[in-house]
Amino acid sequence: MAIDLSVKIGGIKMKNPVTVASGTFGYGLEYANLIDVTRLGAITVKGIRKDRCEGNPSPRIWEVRGGMLNAIGLQGPGVAGFATEYMPFLRTTGVPIIVNIWGTTIDGYVETAAALEEIPGIDGLEINVSCPNVKHGGASFGGDPATMAAVVEAVRRVTKRALITKLAPNVPDVRDFARAAEGAGSDALAISNTFPAMAIDIEARRPALANTTGGLSGPALHPVAIKLVWDAASAVKIPIIGMGGIMEPYDAIEFLAAGASAVAVGTANFIDPTTSLRVIDGIAEYMERHGMERVAEIAL
Repeated sequence: MAIDLSVKIGGIKMKNPVTVASGTFGYGLEYANLIDVTRLGAITVKGIRKDRCEGNPSPRIWEVRGGMLNAIGLQGPGVAGFATEYMPFLRTTGVPIIVNIWGTTIDGYVETAAALEEIPGIDGLEINVSCPNVKHGGASFGGDPATMAAVVEAVRRVTKRALITKLAPNVPDVRDFARAAEGAGSDALAISNTFPAMAIDIEARRPALANTTGGLSGPALHPVAIKLVWDAASAVKIPIIGMGGIMEPYDAIEFLAAGASAVAVGTANFIDPTTSLRVIDGIAEYMERHGMERVAEIAL
């Protein structure tokens, strides 16, 4: 029996359902000497805005039970730096490239998407709507369905590439946000982002992160993310990339069973860079063991 691992996410043809989560794999080049990146279904790179961003001061990563906190602050080279420093390598991989984009205003998202439109070799854009909206007192774009939809609609007007909206986990009902993103023109969803969290260094008697708060990722988030994917999959028809605490193949398979069409490995990349490749092999082994030919058959 032939096993077909390929999936299609908003027009992006992936040879297998495994990508990496933005912010956990650099821009691909950083991991090229550690694993065979050409085996990935797609490479999702670190967040980009139009202009260079220096990020937050250190310390900005802190290990906790069940995962880690990060407050990197979306440090990045900007569109021009990304185009010259990283895209030449990414074009050689033969793997679909997804660029995570962000902004502090809707115009910021639009300017970034429009600038990236001029760069060949990019297959999709992932919109990070968990960013602070400076025009509304720092509230997250992803905290209100209408505001989030306005971002998606604006970006949709300036790009022909596949559009993936990365939803925030800390919302009353993810189904409302999933429907809003779908209605605004998103081709797919990424569920979910890190969860707002905080740790205190009790010896230093101060917040562990220089930014005070950060985003929690890792295994602790996994059951939360599974429910978010399950709920969203019941509300929309567009494909979902599930992520959150994937450490072993069975974690990824659980997302696929919950209704995700693909998965993204995140925090595990820092611990074992080969995790994504083990996940690919584990999904194939699971399908063979259960007599499945296509990835979609895993869904409940």
